[in-house]
Amino acid sequence: TFFNSTHILSHIFYYIFIKSVYIKIMSKNVWITGASSGIGKALAIKFANEGWQVAASARRENLLKDLNNQNPNIHPFPLDVKNEEKTKNIFQNIIEKFKTIDISVFCTGIHDPDAEKELSSEKIREIMETNFFGTLNCITAVNDYFREKKSGHISIVSSVAGYRGLPAASGYCASKSALSSLAESLYFDFKRSNVRVCLVSPGFIKTPMTDKNDFKMPFLKTPEYAADKIYDGLTNKNIFEIHFPKALTILLKIFSFLPSKLYFGLIGRMTKYQKK
Repeated sequence: TFFNSTHILSHIFYYIFIKSVYIKIMSKNVWITGASSGIGKALAIKFANEGWQVAASARRENLLKDLNNQNPNIHPFPLDVKNEEKTKNIFQNIIEKFKTIDISVFCTGIHDPDAEKELSSEKIREIMETNFFGTLNCITAVNDYFREKKSGHISIVSSVAGYRGLPAASGYCASKSALSSLAESLYFDFKRSNVRVCLVSPGFIKTPMTDKNDFKMPFLKTPEYAADKIYDGLTNKNIFEIHFPKALTILLKIFSFLPSKLYFGLIGRMTKYQKK
């Protein structure tokens, strides 16, 4: 009986070990920045609910821990993306834990309409450092990993604000326009290594960031709506740009070809934006 019990226990431990290794190898893993609120948070929850292991990064560690308490598939990796060296270290920590990363989604973004209306160079510089250079730091962190792996997916969250200028968003529009151009350029570079680069261009999404806007936001959608659209585009479609809602994004794409005078008039009416 002793040998039978030992034999059974050994099989149980072997099964547990093999299962844990199998789960690590076969699990789908995603790294999401800006995961403490807004689109990033909703996307982390969406991926986790779909069975993915999520490395969630943001500055506010307490909010990441709350997400982990809600769903154990979400793992906190606190990070300020403006710190390039720390960003690289965090990504190495993620690889050590998950072994592989299939998709990286860089959602980090800030916006301060009041400061931007006043044309604060300090605030606009901070926006560029976070939205553009912070995202660039993340791309730099995963660069060698994905190129050597010769597979994977880098997703850059921009905005329809990257199409043309919008009210009270001089720094924000500039940062998102830069991200959109960066994504297009990187598409060519990473394609040679069989790495997919994707651009995400959401319309107006109700988040703590857009709550600061003092103009009408047409076709306003929820973060959960955005997360569903992004998840579907990343996992089920092979497209460069994921943009939504189509009723707004297609209209703005058409507007981008209009003469400036006509564009300014139409956007002013759509947003009911008035200078104070």
